[in-house]
Amino acid sequence: MVSVERISQFVKESLENKFIRNFGWMGGSEFFSRLSYVFTTVTLARCLTQYDYGLAAIVLTVNELMQVFTRMGIGVKIIQSDQEDFDALCNSAYWLNWCVFIALFITQCLASFGVARFYNDPQLILPICTIALIYLIVPISSIQASLVLKENRLKVTALTNTIQLTVGNLMAIGFALAGLGMWSIILPRVLSAPVWVYMFYTSHSWRPTSGFSTKYWGEILKFTKNVLGVQLLKALRNNIDYLLIGRFIGIEQLGIYFFAFNAGLGISLSIINAINSALFPHLCSLRSNWEKFRQQYFNSLKTIALILVPVVVLQASLASFYVPIIFGQKWIIAIPVLILICLSAIPRPFADAASNVIVAVGRPDIDLRWNLIFTTLFMGALLIGVRWQALGVAIAVLASHWLFLPLYTLWVSRFVFSRMQPHTT
Repeated sequence: MVSVERISQFVKESLENKFIRNFGWMGGSEFFSRLSYVFTTVTLARCLTQYDYGLAAIVLTVNELMQVFTRMGIGVKIIQSDQEDFDALCNSAYWLNWCVFIALFITQCLASFGVARFYNDPQLILPICTIALIYLIVPISSIQASLVLKENRLKVTALTNTIQLTVGNLMAIGFALAGLGMWSIILPRVLSAPVWVYMFYTSHSWRPTSGFSTKYWGEILKFTKNVLGVQLLKALRNNIDYLLIGRFIGIEQLGIYFFAFNAGLGISLSIINAINSALFPHLCSLRSNWEKFRQQYFNSLKTIALILVPVVVLQASLASFYVPIIFGQKWIIAIPVLILICLSAIPRPFADAASNVIVAVGRPDIDLRWNLIFTTLFMGALLIGVRWQALGVAIAVLASHWLFLPLYTLWVSRFVFSRMQPHTT
């Protein structure tokens, strides 16, 4: 029988573990955000048509593919860097961010015309341009957001994310009830962005201390090229199914798939995002202590297994019960797709943890090569699955994730901790 003293010791050690504390903050943030998201999803499902969902999916997909350049690795470089002239690096990164984000705004607006023509629907132009407005305000506090992560102050990040997402979800509910259709999904993302900017801007004292500077752009871009490549491939994988379904099967089928993806993977993604946000900066802080670095990585895998797997299995097993009751009878058709997409979440965070550890030890090139291989295999599976409508695509998503992601996780674990030497970090 387990003694009270051993339980108390376990709890004490867990609370003293910075990763567990950070994950607790991020997990709590994601939980409360997703709680409001549940009400939002229910409202949207009952107020929007399948066609509305399909249009929104295309707009968000275009935005996500463009937004990947905002995650090109500038923030990762700041988190990872320990160089002496750190303030100058932040200044250069600040101005680089502005150049990148303004270019993205212009590019996305121009791309909207091509997208509308590709799907033969001019309704797509205005929302694609509208959601691009986010790029014109985010650089104000993007450096502060990275510095908060570098300092392991994930309490700030958690609070900011919770407030922003909750505000956005409440807006979405109001807009949906007002009959705004597709705009109920688009407008809250734009209108809640200033909340994120304000929270991070006031949470860190850093401000640009010099005028326009390109001093460290070469160093930053050299570091970020592999990170950007990985992010581009991930964004392509996360959205190529939407593009294929919308183009070859139809916007209504895309609406069914988009609903299933968001209703089925929403909770799981919140857990995955919380783990990733907490894990990477913590691993970077432990690079000088190889044994603790190794221990934290494998403990994170155990944490993922204990938390995520039961949630996913429970959600998938109850889907046929709660979907018609909560979301309405019209979404019963989406239940098989929802279950398959939901189950595909299980191997994802393990592979993400492997990616975090390989980048933390300074080998993002390996992660880039892996993502190139996996994306190619994934796209091949989708092209086969699209022949059987949205269900075929869901089967392809499940099979490719379960076949290939565990292999990468096992290979990275062996490569880093069996073949690499401690001094390589």
